[in-house]
Amino acid sequence: MSAPASVTRYEPGVVFPALLGIMALALFINHDVSDRQVLLLLIGSGLGFSLFHAAFGFAGGWRLFIRERRSAAIRAQLLLAALVSLAFFPLLSGAVPGLSLHGAYAPVGISVLVGAFLFGIGMQLGGGCGSGTLFTVGGGHVKMLVTLVFFVIGSVIGSVHLPWWAQLPSLGQVSLLQGFGWPLALALQLLLLATLYQLATDAERRRFGNHEPLTRCRGQRSPLQRLVFGPWPVLWGAVGLALLSLATLLVAHHPWSITFAFGLWGTKLWAALGGDISSWSYWSHGYAATALGRSVLADATSIMDIGIILGAIAAAGLAGRFAPADSIRRRDILTAIAGGLLLGYGARLAFGCNIGGLLAGLVSGSLHGWLWLASGFTGSIIGVYLRQGFGLDKAVN
Repeated sequence: MSAPASVTRYEPGVVFPALLGIMALALFINHDVSDRQVLLLLIGSGLGFSLFHAAFGFAGGWRLFIRERRSAAIRAQLLLAALVSLAFFPLLSGAVPGLSLHGAYAPVGISVLVGAFLFGIGMQLGGGCGSGTLFTVGGGHVKMLVTLVFFVIGSVIGSVHLPWWAQLPSLGQVSLLQGFGWPLALALQLLLLATLYQLATDAERRRFGNHEPLTRCRGQRSPLQRLVFGPWPVLWGAVGLALLSLATLLVAHHPWSITFAFGLWGTKLWAALGGDISSWSYWSHGYAATALGRSVLADATSIMDIGIILGAIAAAGLAGRFAPADSIRRRDILTAIAGGLLLGYGARLAFGCNIGGLLAGLVSGSLHGWLWLASGFTGSIIGVYLRQGFGLDKAVN
């Protein structure tokens, strides 16, 4: 007898190894590292599960808006930033005594301006942002594995060059929380996010006469079936990611980030192969030097990135969508290489990707997050037209 149409034919050969991998890694980390890292692994797995089921990616969402003025993904991202800001602003301002929490702050300068712009181009050519690359790799996309490899390489190169970029003109770190106090800063933040939300909605309405609700989702399934097997409406993705972002802050004591781990992995691998990193000043002091000298499993960002991939594998298996049969052309490989290099290099210059630079910056009340948004979106516009020129997409409407 065939299964009901409402129930997905999940792939146990994918789901169970992913779950066993999470469990085995959690046990190992608990024994050899710390129970805190176990929690971060589980949070990362939840992020990967949520990202995959909601297809919550910045690259595709921005491209859809630029090309067609469809705004659901962008509106969900703005809602995510608003929800996280509601929790982060008071917490980072010390509203709860005894919590030692740190926001994501970076200089408002040329490094972020150029880095985010390059990242915006890269995520369109590479086919994914920081979080999007990880969850699509978990879904079995070969092209995105190529993007990830060169994302790592670009991150290493960017870390070597960052000290030079950091010397270029900037306003320094600008904290809205310190400048205005968290209640007024939060009000301003929500007003700006609501304005962008309305502008995106209006753009879609002008094109189509209406706008797609954030609750829309294909298929007829019960809420429980949808929760487990997917797909999720983007509203669920925004809420899930907001809750897990808060969990990350409370456990890791800093916002969710992704790309520091890529530079760490690449630098460790280069050193293990005999490469000389003695002149790489970025890795010679501070947390970077500490992370380089110990296991990657002790690094919060690394363990969460691994969790994202494993969680996405589990979600893809439950959805019956692991490793779709994509035809990969030579141009796909070449653009994945170029995109990955731009992603890695740009993220390092911009002090993070769409998560660690953009989202974490915004919800920390750091002005560099808004600069990242403007520059990264501008880069994405260029990237969308480059995709057209390289034959990856049809002409922009």
